[in-house]
This record gives sequence, C-alpha cells and structure tokens, in this order.
Amino acid sequence: MALSWYVLRSKPNKESFFFSQLAAHQLEAFLPRIPVRTVNPRARKVKPYFPGYLFVHVDLDQVSSSTFHWMPGSAGLVCFGAEPASVPEGLIGAIRQRVSAIQDSGGEQLHELKAGDRVCIDGGPFAGYEAIFDASLSDKERVRVLIQFLRGRQIPVELPTGFVQKKKQIA
Repeated sequence: MALSWYVLRSKPNKESFFFSQLAAHQLEAFLPRIPVRTVNPRARKVKPYFPGYLFVHVDLDQVSSSTFHWMPGSAGLVCFGAEPASVPEGLIGAIRQRVSAIQDSGGEQLHELKAGDRVCIDGGPFAGYEAIFDASLSDKERVRVLIQFLRGRQIPVELPTGFVQKKKQIA
C-alpha cells in the first residue's frame, strides 16, 4: 500500500485528545475545526467540523490498523466491509479550503433567511432537494428545514448551516 488518507472515529467529545495521541505517535493527522460563537464565556470556542471523525495520513503496510483500534480516544478506522475507507487527496484539500473559509469569516453564518424562505440543500444526504427554512439552531451552526415528502407531509430535518443556500428567485 502507499501513503493515503483514512478516516478515524473518535470516542464522543475526544477528537482533540485523540488528535494529540496521533501526534504523540508521530502520525500526520487532520482534525478540521471551526470557530463557535457561544453565550457562555467558558464554553469551547472551536468545535470539530466533523464531530467524532478525524483523518490520518499513513501507509497501512507500515502502521497496523490495530494501532488505531487500541489508541486512547479512538473508536477505530472507518471501514467498508473489512476495507479501511480511504479519502482522496483532493477531498482533503477541499475540506481544508472550506474550513479555512469558515474560519476567515468567523464561523458558519446564514444571511437573509427567514422562516418560510425556500432553500436549496447542497450538501449531505439531502443534497439536491428543495426545502423550506424553519429556524436556526445552536448558535447558528445548524438549521432546521422542512422537506416535503409523500402526500405533502413536511418532515423537519436538521443540517449544518453550510449545506443550505437561499433559492434564487426567477423574475
């Protein structure tokens, strides 16, 4: 095998600790983090962009996958079947750019959205769907939208703020 990026799961709220464990083992790791605006001054000022997940750049012929399973803070490698999930270098670069853009802007934000506005979902499992904006949640980093399914029933779905864009009105 060659050097590649892999996805690791961490134990709940142990991403930073696990990241430091990887650094202590001299492994190249990537933990995307974004700023958080909190009401409580003692609360965390940054949070993981992918809660519970990190990326590691290794050659699995040189470093055994069991190393990650037994490392403190780890919940193991993400695998499909018995095969560890590798991540293309280009995707890691895109994530780095996105996180950098969010950090430069001071955090994820929604502008000009009001309850009832039509939005397009451009990320996650509902990418491509249209929905109705309902509310901003948890310090404006998550939103609730209503997606219309069978028989006109609207289902509330919570998504990261960055997955939602206001639908452009055609005049």
